[in-house]
Amino acid sequence: MNGIAVDPQIHFGKPCIAGTRIKVQDILELLSEGISFQDITQDYYPELAPEDIQACLQYAIALIASEDIQLASASA
Repeated sequence: MNGIAVDPQIHFGKPCIAGTRIKVQDILELLSEGISFQDITQDYYPELAPEDIQACLQYAIALIASEDIQLASASA
């Protein structure tokens, strides 16, 4: 995924923004709290660009899209 890197030597292989040690999960958690792209780049991670945050969202979407969901039928 463009902008996202997985390195077993960084955060035990958790996906991070390429060239940083900032985990995708950390950015998604900030977004889930309602924190804006602008506030994330100003107050939390000034080294990031809005495109880096967008890459985190795109990574999460791609991950969910690739999931193979198995639905179990309910037995009565």
